[in-house]
Order: sequence, then structure tokens, then C-alpha cells
Amino acid sequence: MKALPLALAGAASVALAGLSVPLAHAQGPKEIGAVDPFRWLEDIDSPRSMAWVEGQNVKSAKRLEGDPRYEVFRKEALAIFTAQDRIATPRFRAGGVDNFWQDGAHVHGIWRHTTLTSYRTANPQWQTLLDLDALSKADGKNWIWKGADCLKPAQTLCLVHLSNGGSDAVEDREFDTTTGKFVEGGFFFPDGKQNIRWIDHDTLIAARAWTPAEVTQSGYPYVVKIVKRGGGQPKEVFRGSKTDVQNGGAVLEGEHGVDGVMINHGLTFYQREFSLLGDTGLRAIPLPKKVEYDTYVDGQLVFTIKEDWQAFKAGAVISYELADLKRDPATAKPQLVFMPGAHDAVERVGSSKDRLVVVLLQDVKGAVDTYDHKAGVWLPRRLKLPANANINLVSASEDDNQLFFTAEGFLDPTSLWLADADGAIAKVKQLPAQFDASKDVVDQHFATSTDGTKIPYFLVHRKDMKLDGSTPTQMFGYGGFELSEPPAYIPQMGKLWLERGGAYVIANIRGGGEFGPAWHEAALREHRQRAFDDFASVARDMIARKITSARHIGIYARSNGGILTTVSMTQHPELFNAVVVESPLIDMLRYNHLSAGASWMAEYGNPDIPADREFIAKYSAYQNLRPGVKYPEPYITTNTRDDRVHPGHPRKFAAMMESMGLPYLYYEQTFGGHANDADPELNARRWARHYVYLSQKLMD
Repeated sequence: MKALPLALAGAASVALAGLSVPLAHAQGPKEIGAVDPFRWLEDIDSPRSMAWVEGQNVKSAKRLEGDPRYEVFRKEALAIFTAQDRIATPRFRAGGVDNFWQDGAHVHGIWRHTTLTSYRTANPQWQTLLDLDALSKADGKNWIWKGADCLKPAQTLCLVHLSNGGSDAVEDREFDTTTGKFVEGGFFFPDGKQNIRWIDHDTLIAARAWTPAEVTQSGYPYVVKIVKRGGGQPKEVFRGSKTDVQNGGAVLEGEHGVDGVMINHGLTFYQREFSLLGDTGLRAIPLPKKVEYDTYVDGQLVFTIKEDWQAFKAGAVISYELADLKRDPATAKPQLVFMPGAHDAVERVGSSKDRLVVVLLQDVKGAVDTYDHKAGVWLPRRLKLPANANINLVSASEDDNQLFFTAEGFLDPTSLWLADADGAIAKVKQLPAQFDASKDVVDQHFATSTDGTKIPYFLVHRKDMKLDGSTPTQMFGYGGFELSEPPAYIPQMGKLWLERGGAYVIANIRGGGEFGPAWHEAALREHRQRAFDDFASVARDMIARKITSARHIGIYARSNGGILTTVSMTQHPELFNAVVVESPLIDMLRYNHLSAGASWMAEYGNPDIPADREFIAKYSAYQNLRPGVKYPEPYITTNTRDDRVHPGHPRKFAAMMESMGLPYLYYEQTFGGHANDADPELNARRWARHYVYLSQKLMD
């Protein structure tokens, strides 16, 4: 990208890291129309941008890594991330269990396999399938594991997804787990954001950028084709448009093979159309636009609807008989599986061989129901998993009805459970305590937001906490995309923060999914301010209860949460003393032109439309920074290889703060992608910097 001019004739300037910026720009780009003095930082890998990054990293490392606590924190975090007694996350495959493992000796990681019987022992006997450290060295790449999709029923031929540096774009290669080698002349798709699934041994359905122009405005594929082994011209089966978000295919795998193929037409982030692919073309499935496809099991296509439709309420799980849809979609009748109540939210829907699995939040606490489809009726069974815990479905076997779940709480180390969908259940693994939680306790409080809505929040703190406003408190929120924030066991937070007397808060603000679609939609688009108000109300509630004070409150969030933290900082600088902004969205008047940003316009609105731009501009932190305001000094951090949320967002925010003479810290990791956790050592350094900063601001 061509850099914008940094100086105007006759304009007074202020110094910026050896550059000059017109003083007029110190008012923020909203006042100067379309001119953005720091757009050149959106050119991710340009020498100029990377020189700026290097300079920022040096300054921030001196402050954070020079602190005596840094090395202590780094070692403690690394010990957690590389501990041999971690639970090896299981995935059912080929009659056994797979795991991807990273430690000090396997920084990139190894993909490995064992039997279920061996896995259940204290020391499983693993067979290494693929060593990513060796592969990275051989290929001269920085391979990061992104999973594998294996051909059923044997599940020995797999499409392995590899990311060079951790970005969302992956390279797909065919791998044979019986030989431990990539298939010579096998399926191969070069680096890209793509969705590829097996139909049979010689056939795939693939959505990818077949030409550089065949991507949506969000950077995702919109053309779907059938690909045959041995080359030949792929057959196009669906073509969307550049204004779509993302399109792809789903293979409906039954007990005796493939029962059908479905096309997912992603109109917006939340609106979709589904069609069955047949010999005569596509046949639309009758559904509302706001709907998610969950799974295919026992001849039933299962969906979760996100808006009221027919006799069903938003949040309901429904099903269609595939045979009925094939006969005539117009006469097929949807069937209710589950209707959530006011305090319920469907977190995940999956399936095993012939059972449906629904993971719920009920008052932000986990529960699991399995369903058997008998004589046209869904019969539920509640699994007896730990109460008052966050429950996650880890893996479901398609060979039988066995299921792996984890259960965890803020102070309860993660446990792994093996269940049968018919009710039998046993604890298989238990993570040892990663920090001393004996002095801590968890409370749930409710704050009152600006419009009177009650906002729940969890508070983890010392049992002997003094109610004098002195407790250093790290406050986390997200508030977007219907993603819930239930209790979670976070070892590095416990070890580096709770053990040193800090408190931790999760604010379950609107925009999330804690209470279903309505809780999410309450903060969509022009209502986004509600999420920010909710977050501020939690801070005020803690101050009113004398749990903590503004001097001792630090906020942290990432991705969509970057909007939350930077807006909280600019709207309520008096409430916080520390702000960690990680992998963030910030420039909301330009986000839809950066990386995958266009896919999120259903969440935030379209700033290119004047009416939407008006309400977005009121909160967008990049445009609302002001010189002379006493903001808390933020720690802004991101990853160069983040191809989901563009690193230009935090770069420009830091540069704007510097141009205004405002204090800040900026650090950019050069690989790892949006997750920013691909390497255990670099992840340990990441969290060490994080907690050094919070300690400096809230404890010193």
C-alpha cells in the first residue's frame, strides 16, 4: 500500500519516532474527513511498517521484560504450557484416540495416536503420526497445526491442515496414517482460506479461491466445486457472490456411506441458505435466514434457529428427516428437538454414531442432554456430569456412542470424562492443580446497567479479601457474536495473578450468548453501546461494593473485545488504571476493509452507509481519542500473522496515541496468528509481559 503523506505544507508538526505528523491530525481522523495519517501501517510487511514495529517492540520489551518479575512469570507460565501431566486432549479416530501435543521438546508439536484402552491409562503408548518440528525444518516453513479431516469409515486417509506462521489460511495435504507419509500424487491444495471435505476416496467438495478474484469481500471463498482424484477440471456446483461472507459444502455421512451433500450459502455472518445438491441441481431447505447447521445423525438434519420461525422460538434446536427433504422440501415438516427457556443457552450441538448431543448453559452453568430418535420422536437423557461446572464436548465417536467431555471451574482443575450416550459415565483424567486455590472463592454478583438490565458477573478472589477498595482486579469481557464466557480454569491466571493476591472478574455482558439469541441481539449494530454500558456498570458495582477501586482495576479482552477495552478506555478513563488490548478491532470506521472485517457487518453495521457510520463513529475508539485526556496507559499487543483481525488496528491506535503525546505500550509478536499461542515459549513470554504490565499498574 502506498503511504499517505505525513506532512502538509505550512502545517506545524510534532515528532513521531523520526517521522512528522501534522498537528491537525492529533485531533483524530474523524475531524479530518477521509485522511488517516497512519494508514501506511496497514501495509503489514512493508519495511517502513516493520521498522516501526521493531522500534515499538524494543521500547516495550525494555519496560516489561526488564522488570524482575518477567523472568519469574515466564518460567512459571512455560512450566504450565509444557507440563507433562497436562491432559492430552483426545479426538476419536480410526477406532482409537488421536492427540496433538506440544512441549519443550516439540515446540511445533506432534500428531499422535493410541488405542482407547491405552489412552485411559496413566501412561498411554503413543504412536507418532506426524512431527511438525521435523516437517518445518525439512520444508523451511513455520508449520502450525490446524487439524485434520479423515475419510470415513476407515479414517486413515486424512487431509492435514497446515498454517505457515499460524494464520487462518492453510495448506491442505493428503496424509496416510497407516504409512505415516504424505500421499505421493495425492490431493494437495496450496495456502488459502478454504473448506474441503471428503465425499469418497476419489472425490472432494471444496470451497476455495480457484482464482485470486474468487473470494468474498471478507477474503473467504464463494465458489464450490467437486474435485476428482488424478486431476481434471473441477466441476462447479455452486457460485455465490463477492458480497457473501463464505460458502461451502457439507457431506451428510450415514451408516452405510454418504447420504447427501448440502450447500451452505453464507449471506451474512448470521444469515444463511441451505440447499441439497442433487443430480438436477439444488433444492432449497425451508428454514429461516438466521440459522446454523449443527449435524447430521440417524437420517436427521439438525439446525439451531436464531430467530422466531413458524411455531419455534429463537434458540430452538430443530430437525428435518433427510428422506422427506429429498422427496419434496415444500412438504417436509421440521420437528422440535429442544426449546430453551429464559435462562438457557445452547452452547453446542454434536452427534455420535446415532445419538444427538446438546451442550447447554443454564444460568451460565453447564449441562448435557443426549437424544435418541425413536419412532419419529426425540427422547432426551440428561448426563450426570459434574454440577456447577462449565462442560465442553471434546469429541464424539462416530463408530459408537462414546463421548469425551471436560468439566472445569475457576478454581476446579479440568477433568476429562468418558460417557456413553445412553448414560454410563466415568472420569478418565484429572488435571493436577496448577495453582494454589485454597485461599480463593468464587462469587456471582449482578450489576445494574444504564437501562436497568441486570448484568451477571463472576468474581474470583481471596477469601480474606478486605472490602476497602484495595484489591488488584483483572476484569475480562467480550460481548459479541453470541459467544458465552462461562467459568473456566485458567492456570496461568491462577498462578501469576490469583496466587499473588489479585482478583479476576468475568462480566457476562450483552452481545454474548449466555442467555441465548436475545442477549446477543440486544447489543447488535446501533445497540452496541449497551455492551459498553454493561461493562462499565460492572466496574462501578465492584467499586460500590468496595471490592476494588479505579486505581486497582485493569481490563483485558481480545479480538472483538478490543473494541470493548478501547471504548471503555476512551469513554470511561476514570474507571480503569490498566487496559490490555490484544489482537483487537479498533478502527470501526474502516474495519470492513481490513482482513476478514467485511464478514462482521451483520454484527457492527456497515460504516460505508452514512446512517450506520453515524452510530459507529460515536464509539469507535480510534476516532474518539483526544489529546490532553488522562487515559490509563494501555498495553496494546497483536500478531503480524493475524489474517483475521488486521494488525493495522492496534498499530494505528498506538501511533495515534503517540502523536497526541499519550502514554502507551505496544508489542507485536511476529508469528502465531490470531490465537497468538502457537509456540509454548512465545506464549509464556506473552503472558509474562501481560502480568508484568498488570502488576506494574495495579499492584505497585
